[in-house]
Amino acid sequence: MNNYSLEHKNYLKKIKRDKIKVALARFLILVLFILIWEISGHYKWIDPFLTSTPSRIIKSIGRFYAEGTLFKHILITCYETILGFVLGTLLGTLISIILWWWDFVEKVLDPYLVVLNALPKVALGPIIIFWVGNGMSAIIIMALLISIIVTIISVLSGFKEVDIDKIKLMQTFGANKLQILRYLIIPSSVPTLVSALKINVGLSWVGVIMGEFLVAKDGLGFLIVYGGQISQLDMVMMSIIILLILAYAMYKGVSLLENKLRKKY
Repeated sequence: MNNYSLEHKNYLKKIKRDKIKVALARFLILVLFILIWEISGHYKWIDPFLTSTPSRIIKSIGRFYAEGTLFKHILITCYETILGFVLGTLLGTLISIILWWWDFVEKVLDPYLVVLNALPKVALGPIIIFWVGNGMSAIIIMALLISIIVTIISVLSGFKEVDIDKIKLMQTFGANKLQILRYLIIPSSVPTLVSALKINVGLSWVGVIMGEFLVAKDGLGFLIVYGGQISQLDMVMMSIIILLILAYAMYKGVSLLENKLRKKY
């Protein structure tokens, strides 16, 4: 028993060391990339006007912070993204449940879902602007449209992959459709739901930035477009770097939720 405990402790220590090594390697790669980028710009190996440099990006962040507009742009984009993400996920999951519940409706709508998924959503931008106006609503709807179809297709596929024998077993014991959904379909589809969440993180950011490209007067997408128009690529790179950080933070949040759901189910 003692030998087993010692082996188990050594195994846990090895896992911990491996995690530390991976984290250090990631950090060193990031630091090395930033140093090479800065040095290349400083010695004009690359054109700092076209690629910017970390120091110039930091100066740009400082300038926007001093003007008091940095967090306004960040918060607007985050609000639009989170709202589009939540709405796309909830509505997509709800529609998936409806389609699973009524098999005939799912068979009728299946080709339409495929076509809508293949349609470039940016093509709907001008129509959305005419429908809801030139403002935040159009941006949120753009993010919603990009994520909702993918959510419906992926979650519905997860529902269909649940073992049919388990469904028949529950039916044999007198379970109704709501009980099957609650106690079998949804718990069995947690990995699919989590995958849909992870996909929606990226799609929501894409939808919001596309929307801000078209109609925004504030936000990180607006800064990217405006910076390009006035040839301030430091502003463009600053916005892109902030977007990368925010998207990573949101992805990590979904990963934490995934760990909790896996423990529960």
